[in-house]
Amino acid sequence: MSRSRWHTTTRVGDEHDGAKWFLGGARCCEGGWRMTGERRIAAHAVQGALAPHPRIRNVIAVGSGKGGVGKSTTAVNLALALRQLGARVGVLDADIYGPSVPAMLGLSGRPDSPDNKSIEPLRAFGIEAMSIGLLVDQDTPMIWRGPMATSALTQLFNDTLWDDLDYLLIDLPPGTGDIQLTLSQKIPVAGAVIVTTPQDIATLDARKALKMFEKVEVPVLGIVENMAVHTCSNCGHREHLFGEGGGERMAAQYGVPLLGALPLVIAIREQGDVGQPIVVAAPESVAAQAYLAAATRLAEELGKRPRASIPISASLL
Repeated sequence: MSRSRWHTTTRVGDEHDGAKWFLGGARCCEGGWRMTGERRIAAHAVQGALAPHPRIRNVIAVGSGKGGVGKSTTAVNLALALRQLGARVGVLDADIYGPSVPAMLGLSGRPDSPDNKSIEPLRAFGIEAMSIGLLVDQDTPMIWRGPMATSALTQLFNDTLWDDLDYLLIDLPPGTGDIQLTLSQKIPVAGAVIVTTPQDIATLDARKALKMFEKVEVPVLGIVENMAVHTCSNCGHREHLFGEGGGERMAAQYGVPLLGALPLVIAIREQGDVGQPIVVAAPESVAAQAYLAAATRLAEELGKRPRASIPISASLL
């Protein structure tokens, strides 16, 4: 990966200055949420002997067993929803072979490298982002073997000059391969989210992703069921095009929360294609509110996890 100095072009969107702050991860009165005007989100324990990133309180992996279930769309919109809730958020695109986060956030150009070693994240809609897709031309394929791809992931994580973040969501490639293994061994992860669609073939592979996280001691914070139901825009008829309740059954089987069931809405695809995710393009829509509810539940579930015992940057306190 080249470390020369790059020219940056960013597109910054709505900062959501009126969004309420929440005390993510803090509980009082046996789990009740304490709303406050301060942004004090707790850092939570990570797997194995890894130490938390000094500037990132919580790394959350977003994975799926197979492609095509809307994992990247979910990761981006969850990140933006957490931002609306008042958190400081970043997204790391770990899909080295098929990066899509830059397009979904409307980002282009090259990140700056102030010292020819580290790189500045790009920013859009109040969140930070980094992706291999920002370092190569859009139509350039990454024809790399596993070790090169995993090295790229760790470089993107460690060499990016992240601001002090409450959450960094990592958009993983589908499956349970080299990238996921490297993540579990070298990147301190506070929890994982599994994205699936309702049909049996999708939940079958999602189960494998869930079991993988269990084996590498990364707690699964919950399941997001994407494309759960379609509502006809003409008559209002609701139809479960990909089956019904697959995510809910999987959550019950493995004893993890169902963070949310997201609708199958054409606007989600349309807004993602033009770099205006639904959470910021239509924040009052049913779809955006579903993402917001899932993000709130995600923060709540993370808040139930043990706190990190290793001090992090004082600026995060």
